[in-house]
Order: sequence, then C-alpha cells, then structure tokens
Amino acid sequence: MSGAVGGLPCQEVQKFDAKIDRQFSVRELMRMEVRAMETIIKAMREDMGDNETIRVLNMSSKALGEEVGRRQAQSVADTTFENFVAGFRQMITGNNLTGEVVEDTEEVFALRITECIWPEVLGEVGLDGEIGHATVCNMDYSWPPAFNPAFKMERSKTLMQGHDCCNHRYINTAAI
Repeated sequence: MSGAVGGLPCQEVQKFDAKIDRQFSVRELMRMEVRAMETIIKAMREDMGDNETIRVLNMSSKALGEEVGRRQAQSVADTTFENFVAGFRQMITGNNLTGEVVEDTEEVFALRITECIWPEVLGEVGLDGEIGHATVCNMDYSWPPAFNPAFKMERSKTLMQGHDCCNHRYINTAAI
C-alpha cells in the first residue's frame, strides 16, 4: 500500500509481514514446528505403516538437505571445505545443539553432539527413533554433496536413535 503524507510517498508494511513482538525459547519454537508435523506424520503412519512412512520421510528430508546445501553454496564466495564447516562451528555453540569439534583438518571435520533439541521435542509426541531420524536427521547426508560434490557425511550414532551422541564426520574427498 502506498499513500502520501505531506506530498511524500509512504509505504506501509502489509499486516502479514509486520514484525510481531513475541519472544519464544528454542524449545517453544521447536515444539510449534513439531505440532505442525505431528498430525501429518501420525496420519501417514496410520495409513501407510511405519516402513512406508519412514521411506517417504527419508525422501522428503533428503530433498530438504539438498536444498539447504544448494542455498548455502549460493550464499558463500566459494564452496571450499572451510566455508562448508564454518556454519557447524557456530551451530554447536548455538541454542539448539551442544557439542564439540573432535577432528578438524583439511580432509575431515568431525563433531560429537551430546545434546539436540529435536529428539526431545519429537520424543514428547512419540515421533523420535527411526521416524524422527527420517524426519530430521536424514537430511544431514544429502546436505554436504549439494554444497560441493566432493563432500560427504558419515555417522554411526544419533541421539534421535537413542545413542549417547551424534558422531557427524564430514569428509572432503577431494583432499584425500
């Protein structure tokens, strides 16, 4: 919308785009996201069973990981391994993960994640385990090669699946 005040044009922010004055914790925000997914995933499970639901969720999270990787690649000057892992350095000190860097070379960047909000909030509604892994964690595999085809991720443990940690290992195959 535009109008004129004293002969000068003015623009108003459309009401859906106006900032709201509400503050939420990370846990509250994640619970809102989970509520949006919960009904759909539970309906899928009821209609298709767990195996087919997991297959569909894996496909969806794979596509999301690819999209995240492509967007990340477009937002940096170059797709070096250092630019890829820079985000993880910030992420482990953020509000939804707790972890440490356990290996940091030109070839490998490995993390040990000991706390993640996703298993907690998905577990509250019975969507953790393999369903939660397919919903959230599976995207971690498609993200690195979408950023740079020479990158891959390996992992043998996740908090979502009941392990004591997530052991992400990002590998720059071009440097090996």
